[in-house]
Amino acid sequence: MLREALAANAGATAPLAVLAALGGFEIATMVGSVLQAASERRVVVVDGFIASAAVLVASKIAPHVLQRCVFAHRSDERGHARLLQLLGAEPLIDMGLRVGEGSGAALAWPLLVSACAILNEMASFESAGVSDKA
Repeated sequence: MLREALAANAGATAPLAVLAALGGFEIATMVGSVLQAASERRVVVVDGFIASAAVLVASKIAPHVLQRCVFAHRSDERGHARLLQLLGAEPLIDMGLRVGEGSGAALAWPLLVSACAILNEMASFESAGVSDKA
């Protein structure tokens, strides 16, 4: 069925044409959400295969969106590893998840919160009085 859909829409090469030919309303909505969030300089936590597919389309429309994306996990779904490779994305976790419902993002969120706390609250060597004196 996928081969037939690809063959029937071989002429669709522009991002929106591919989305119209092969995507659904949910993916189109996600593409728009990613584009809007990136334009507002928000962080986009990308969870799983379908969200990554939406990010791929969004990044073809506006390549800068990838600067705003944090890829939560590498799902066990066929093709997700290849899709992440195309996006040049390294996910935060790789646990073979495929249960959906944002489970990868839920697991990755504490890592992001911790990273922000470390960046914002950790003492520098100078403020902690650490020196390189022998």
